[in-house]
Amino acid sequence: MNEPYLEVTYRKGRALAAYFYLPRSGKKKAVRTRRVDPGLIIDFASNGEPLGIEITAPSEITAATLNKVLRDLGVAPVSAKDLSPLRAA
Repeated sequence: MNEPYLEVTYRKGRALAAYFYLPRSGKKKAVRTRRVDPGLIIDFASNGEPLGIEITAPSEITAATLNKVLRDLGVAPVSAKDLSPLRAA
């Protein structure tokens, strides 16, 4: 997967949880996690590569909050528009 993408789970029309998939090579599995902010958990492969970010509180996450984490991981930032599915319904 070369491009990051956002997957959102909805319940009763509201975003319940989301996962921001990060670019990666091959099929890697998460072997460890790290909580970085309230509502954000990073999944890492066995080689330390970040695989994705679990968003457990979608209504509370802003682009600025996520971009701080992405910057620390060396990943390109997102725009508020990229996160608009979290605000749907």
